[in-house]
Amino acid sequence: MSTLAYDGTAMLGRQLRRVRNNPGLLILTQTMPITMLLFFGYVFGSALAMPGEVYRTFLVPGLLVATAANGIMTGMFQAAQDVHRGVTDRLRTLPISRSAVPLGQSVADVAVTAIGTVPFLLVGLAVGWRIEGSALQAAGAVGLLLLFRFATTWIGIFLGLLTRSEEASGQLGGATFMLPLLSNAYIPTEGLPGWLRTLAEWNPISAVTTALRDLFGNAPVPEGAAWPVAHPVAGSLLWCAVLLAVFAPLAVRRYARGEG
Repeated sequence: MSTLAYDGTAMLGRQLRRVRNNPGLLILTQTMPITMLLFFGYVFGSALAMPGEVYRTFLVPGLLVATAANGIMTGMFQAAQDVHRGVTDRLRTLPISRSAVPLGQSVADVAVTAIGTVPFLLVGLAVGWRIEGSALQAAGAVGLLLLFRFATTWIGIFLGLLTRSEEASGQLGGATFMLPLLSNAYIPTEGLPGWLRTLAEWNPISAVTTALRDLFGNAPVPEGAAWPVAHPVAGSLLWCAVLLAVFAPLAVRRYARGEG
């Protein structure tokens, strides 16, 4: 086994133990999407032109992607917490790969997200959402969702190492809730003003959400949309590749440099 794989596995185990020792945070982060599904699906759904069950079918993929985008917030908070408490400095003195610590954190986050997706999907089925596509398409949708979570977690890790403060990362992380609002996660973008629709459709969340709706068979790809939404699977993969290519090296470099 290579040094990175061995060290990364060790850091993965550390992160999973960290999650196990903080069950309150785990329960909160896993139940919040379910709460939003019930609230948005039954309260907001009654105010939209879509019938309630149709809107809930439309909403489930959007909430899945909005939850995946929260990898920015969780990655940022955990990285900043380790820096603030001196854990990162201690880890940096060990003879391990510089990529292992952020890699272990990101992989552990994806694993926890995968587990947490199961109860959310069960509640989605209970409120009327269905998988209309093939099993292979559904598996592709889940894989794309986890890839997006992996990419957003690296963004959060870099920002957490940059802020070095639990308080600052908590406040900045709260601002990430705005990202799904500027997308098609909760509402269609067709009725938005031209400039706002363009902004929403170039949001990576919109591309991934449209890809999930298409792969699950919940909604067709909208016509006349920006390229990432008009070609959602290709657009989602491209966005994930760009985010990883930019933020993974930045996070590793920032971790290796420390305060310097």
